[in-house]
Amino acid sequence: MKELAHLFENNRRWAERMQASDPDFFARLSRQQRPEYLWIGCSDSRVPANEIIDLPPGTVFVHRNIANVVHPTDLNLLSVLQYAVEVLQVKHVIVCGHYGCGGVQAALEEQNHGLIDHWLQGIRNIYRDEADKFRNLKDEKARIDRLCELNVRAQVVNVANTPIVQNAWKAGQKLAIHGWIYDLNNGLLQDLQVGIRPPGERLQP
Repeated sequence: MKELAHLFENNRRWAERMQASDPDFFARLSRQQRPEYLWIGCSDSRVPANEIIDLPPGTVFVHRNIANVVHPTDLNLLSVLQYAVEVLQVKHVIVCGHYGCGGVQAALEEQNHGLIDHWLQGIRNIYRDEADKFRNLKDEKARIDRLCELNVRAQVVNVANTPIVQNAWKAGQKLAIHGWIYDLNNGLLQDLQVGIRPPGERLQP
């Protein structure tokens, strides 16, 4: 379609740049993918996984959805997780949220948003169950950002509790789960120190 012609032109220039800097790049990339990382992040267009950790194609296996939710009945996410853990043998699962997340904000709003309300119910539950952590936060932005952090923590636990990860750990697979958050205002990531390793292993700070 003519109105998207500029995207094809962008693609052509990008492919030329990549090949100029590394003539074997696409041939090597097409042979196999061996990423060490699975990234579970938000669909927000301002949080592109590879770019913010400055890694090239082929190094990060990515799943993104609204508010980086790990729902135990989400067959899409579970299929990605199973493939990453069992076939690709990734070493790290990174759950990455971001401050100012629109999905988290919607979870706090007392209005009907349609189908997404079902998707965000788990985040509402976090807000209810962790009410004591919000009592002294009078500012709405501070409440949203704190809930963004708590949501990452909850999703890290959800990943760890999946049969996929539990079975991998029982089989002795070295797999660590990390909880990070991204700041749109400065482009920096923060480790929330809520990571989980197999039983008996310590997560390095």
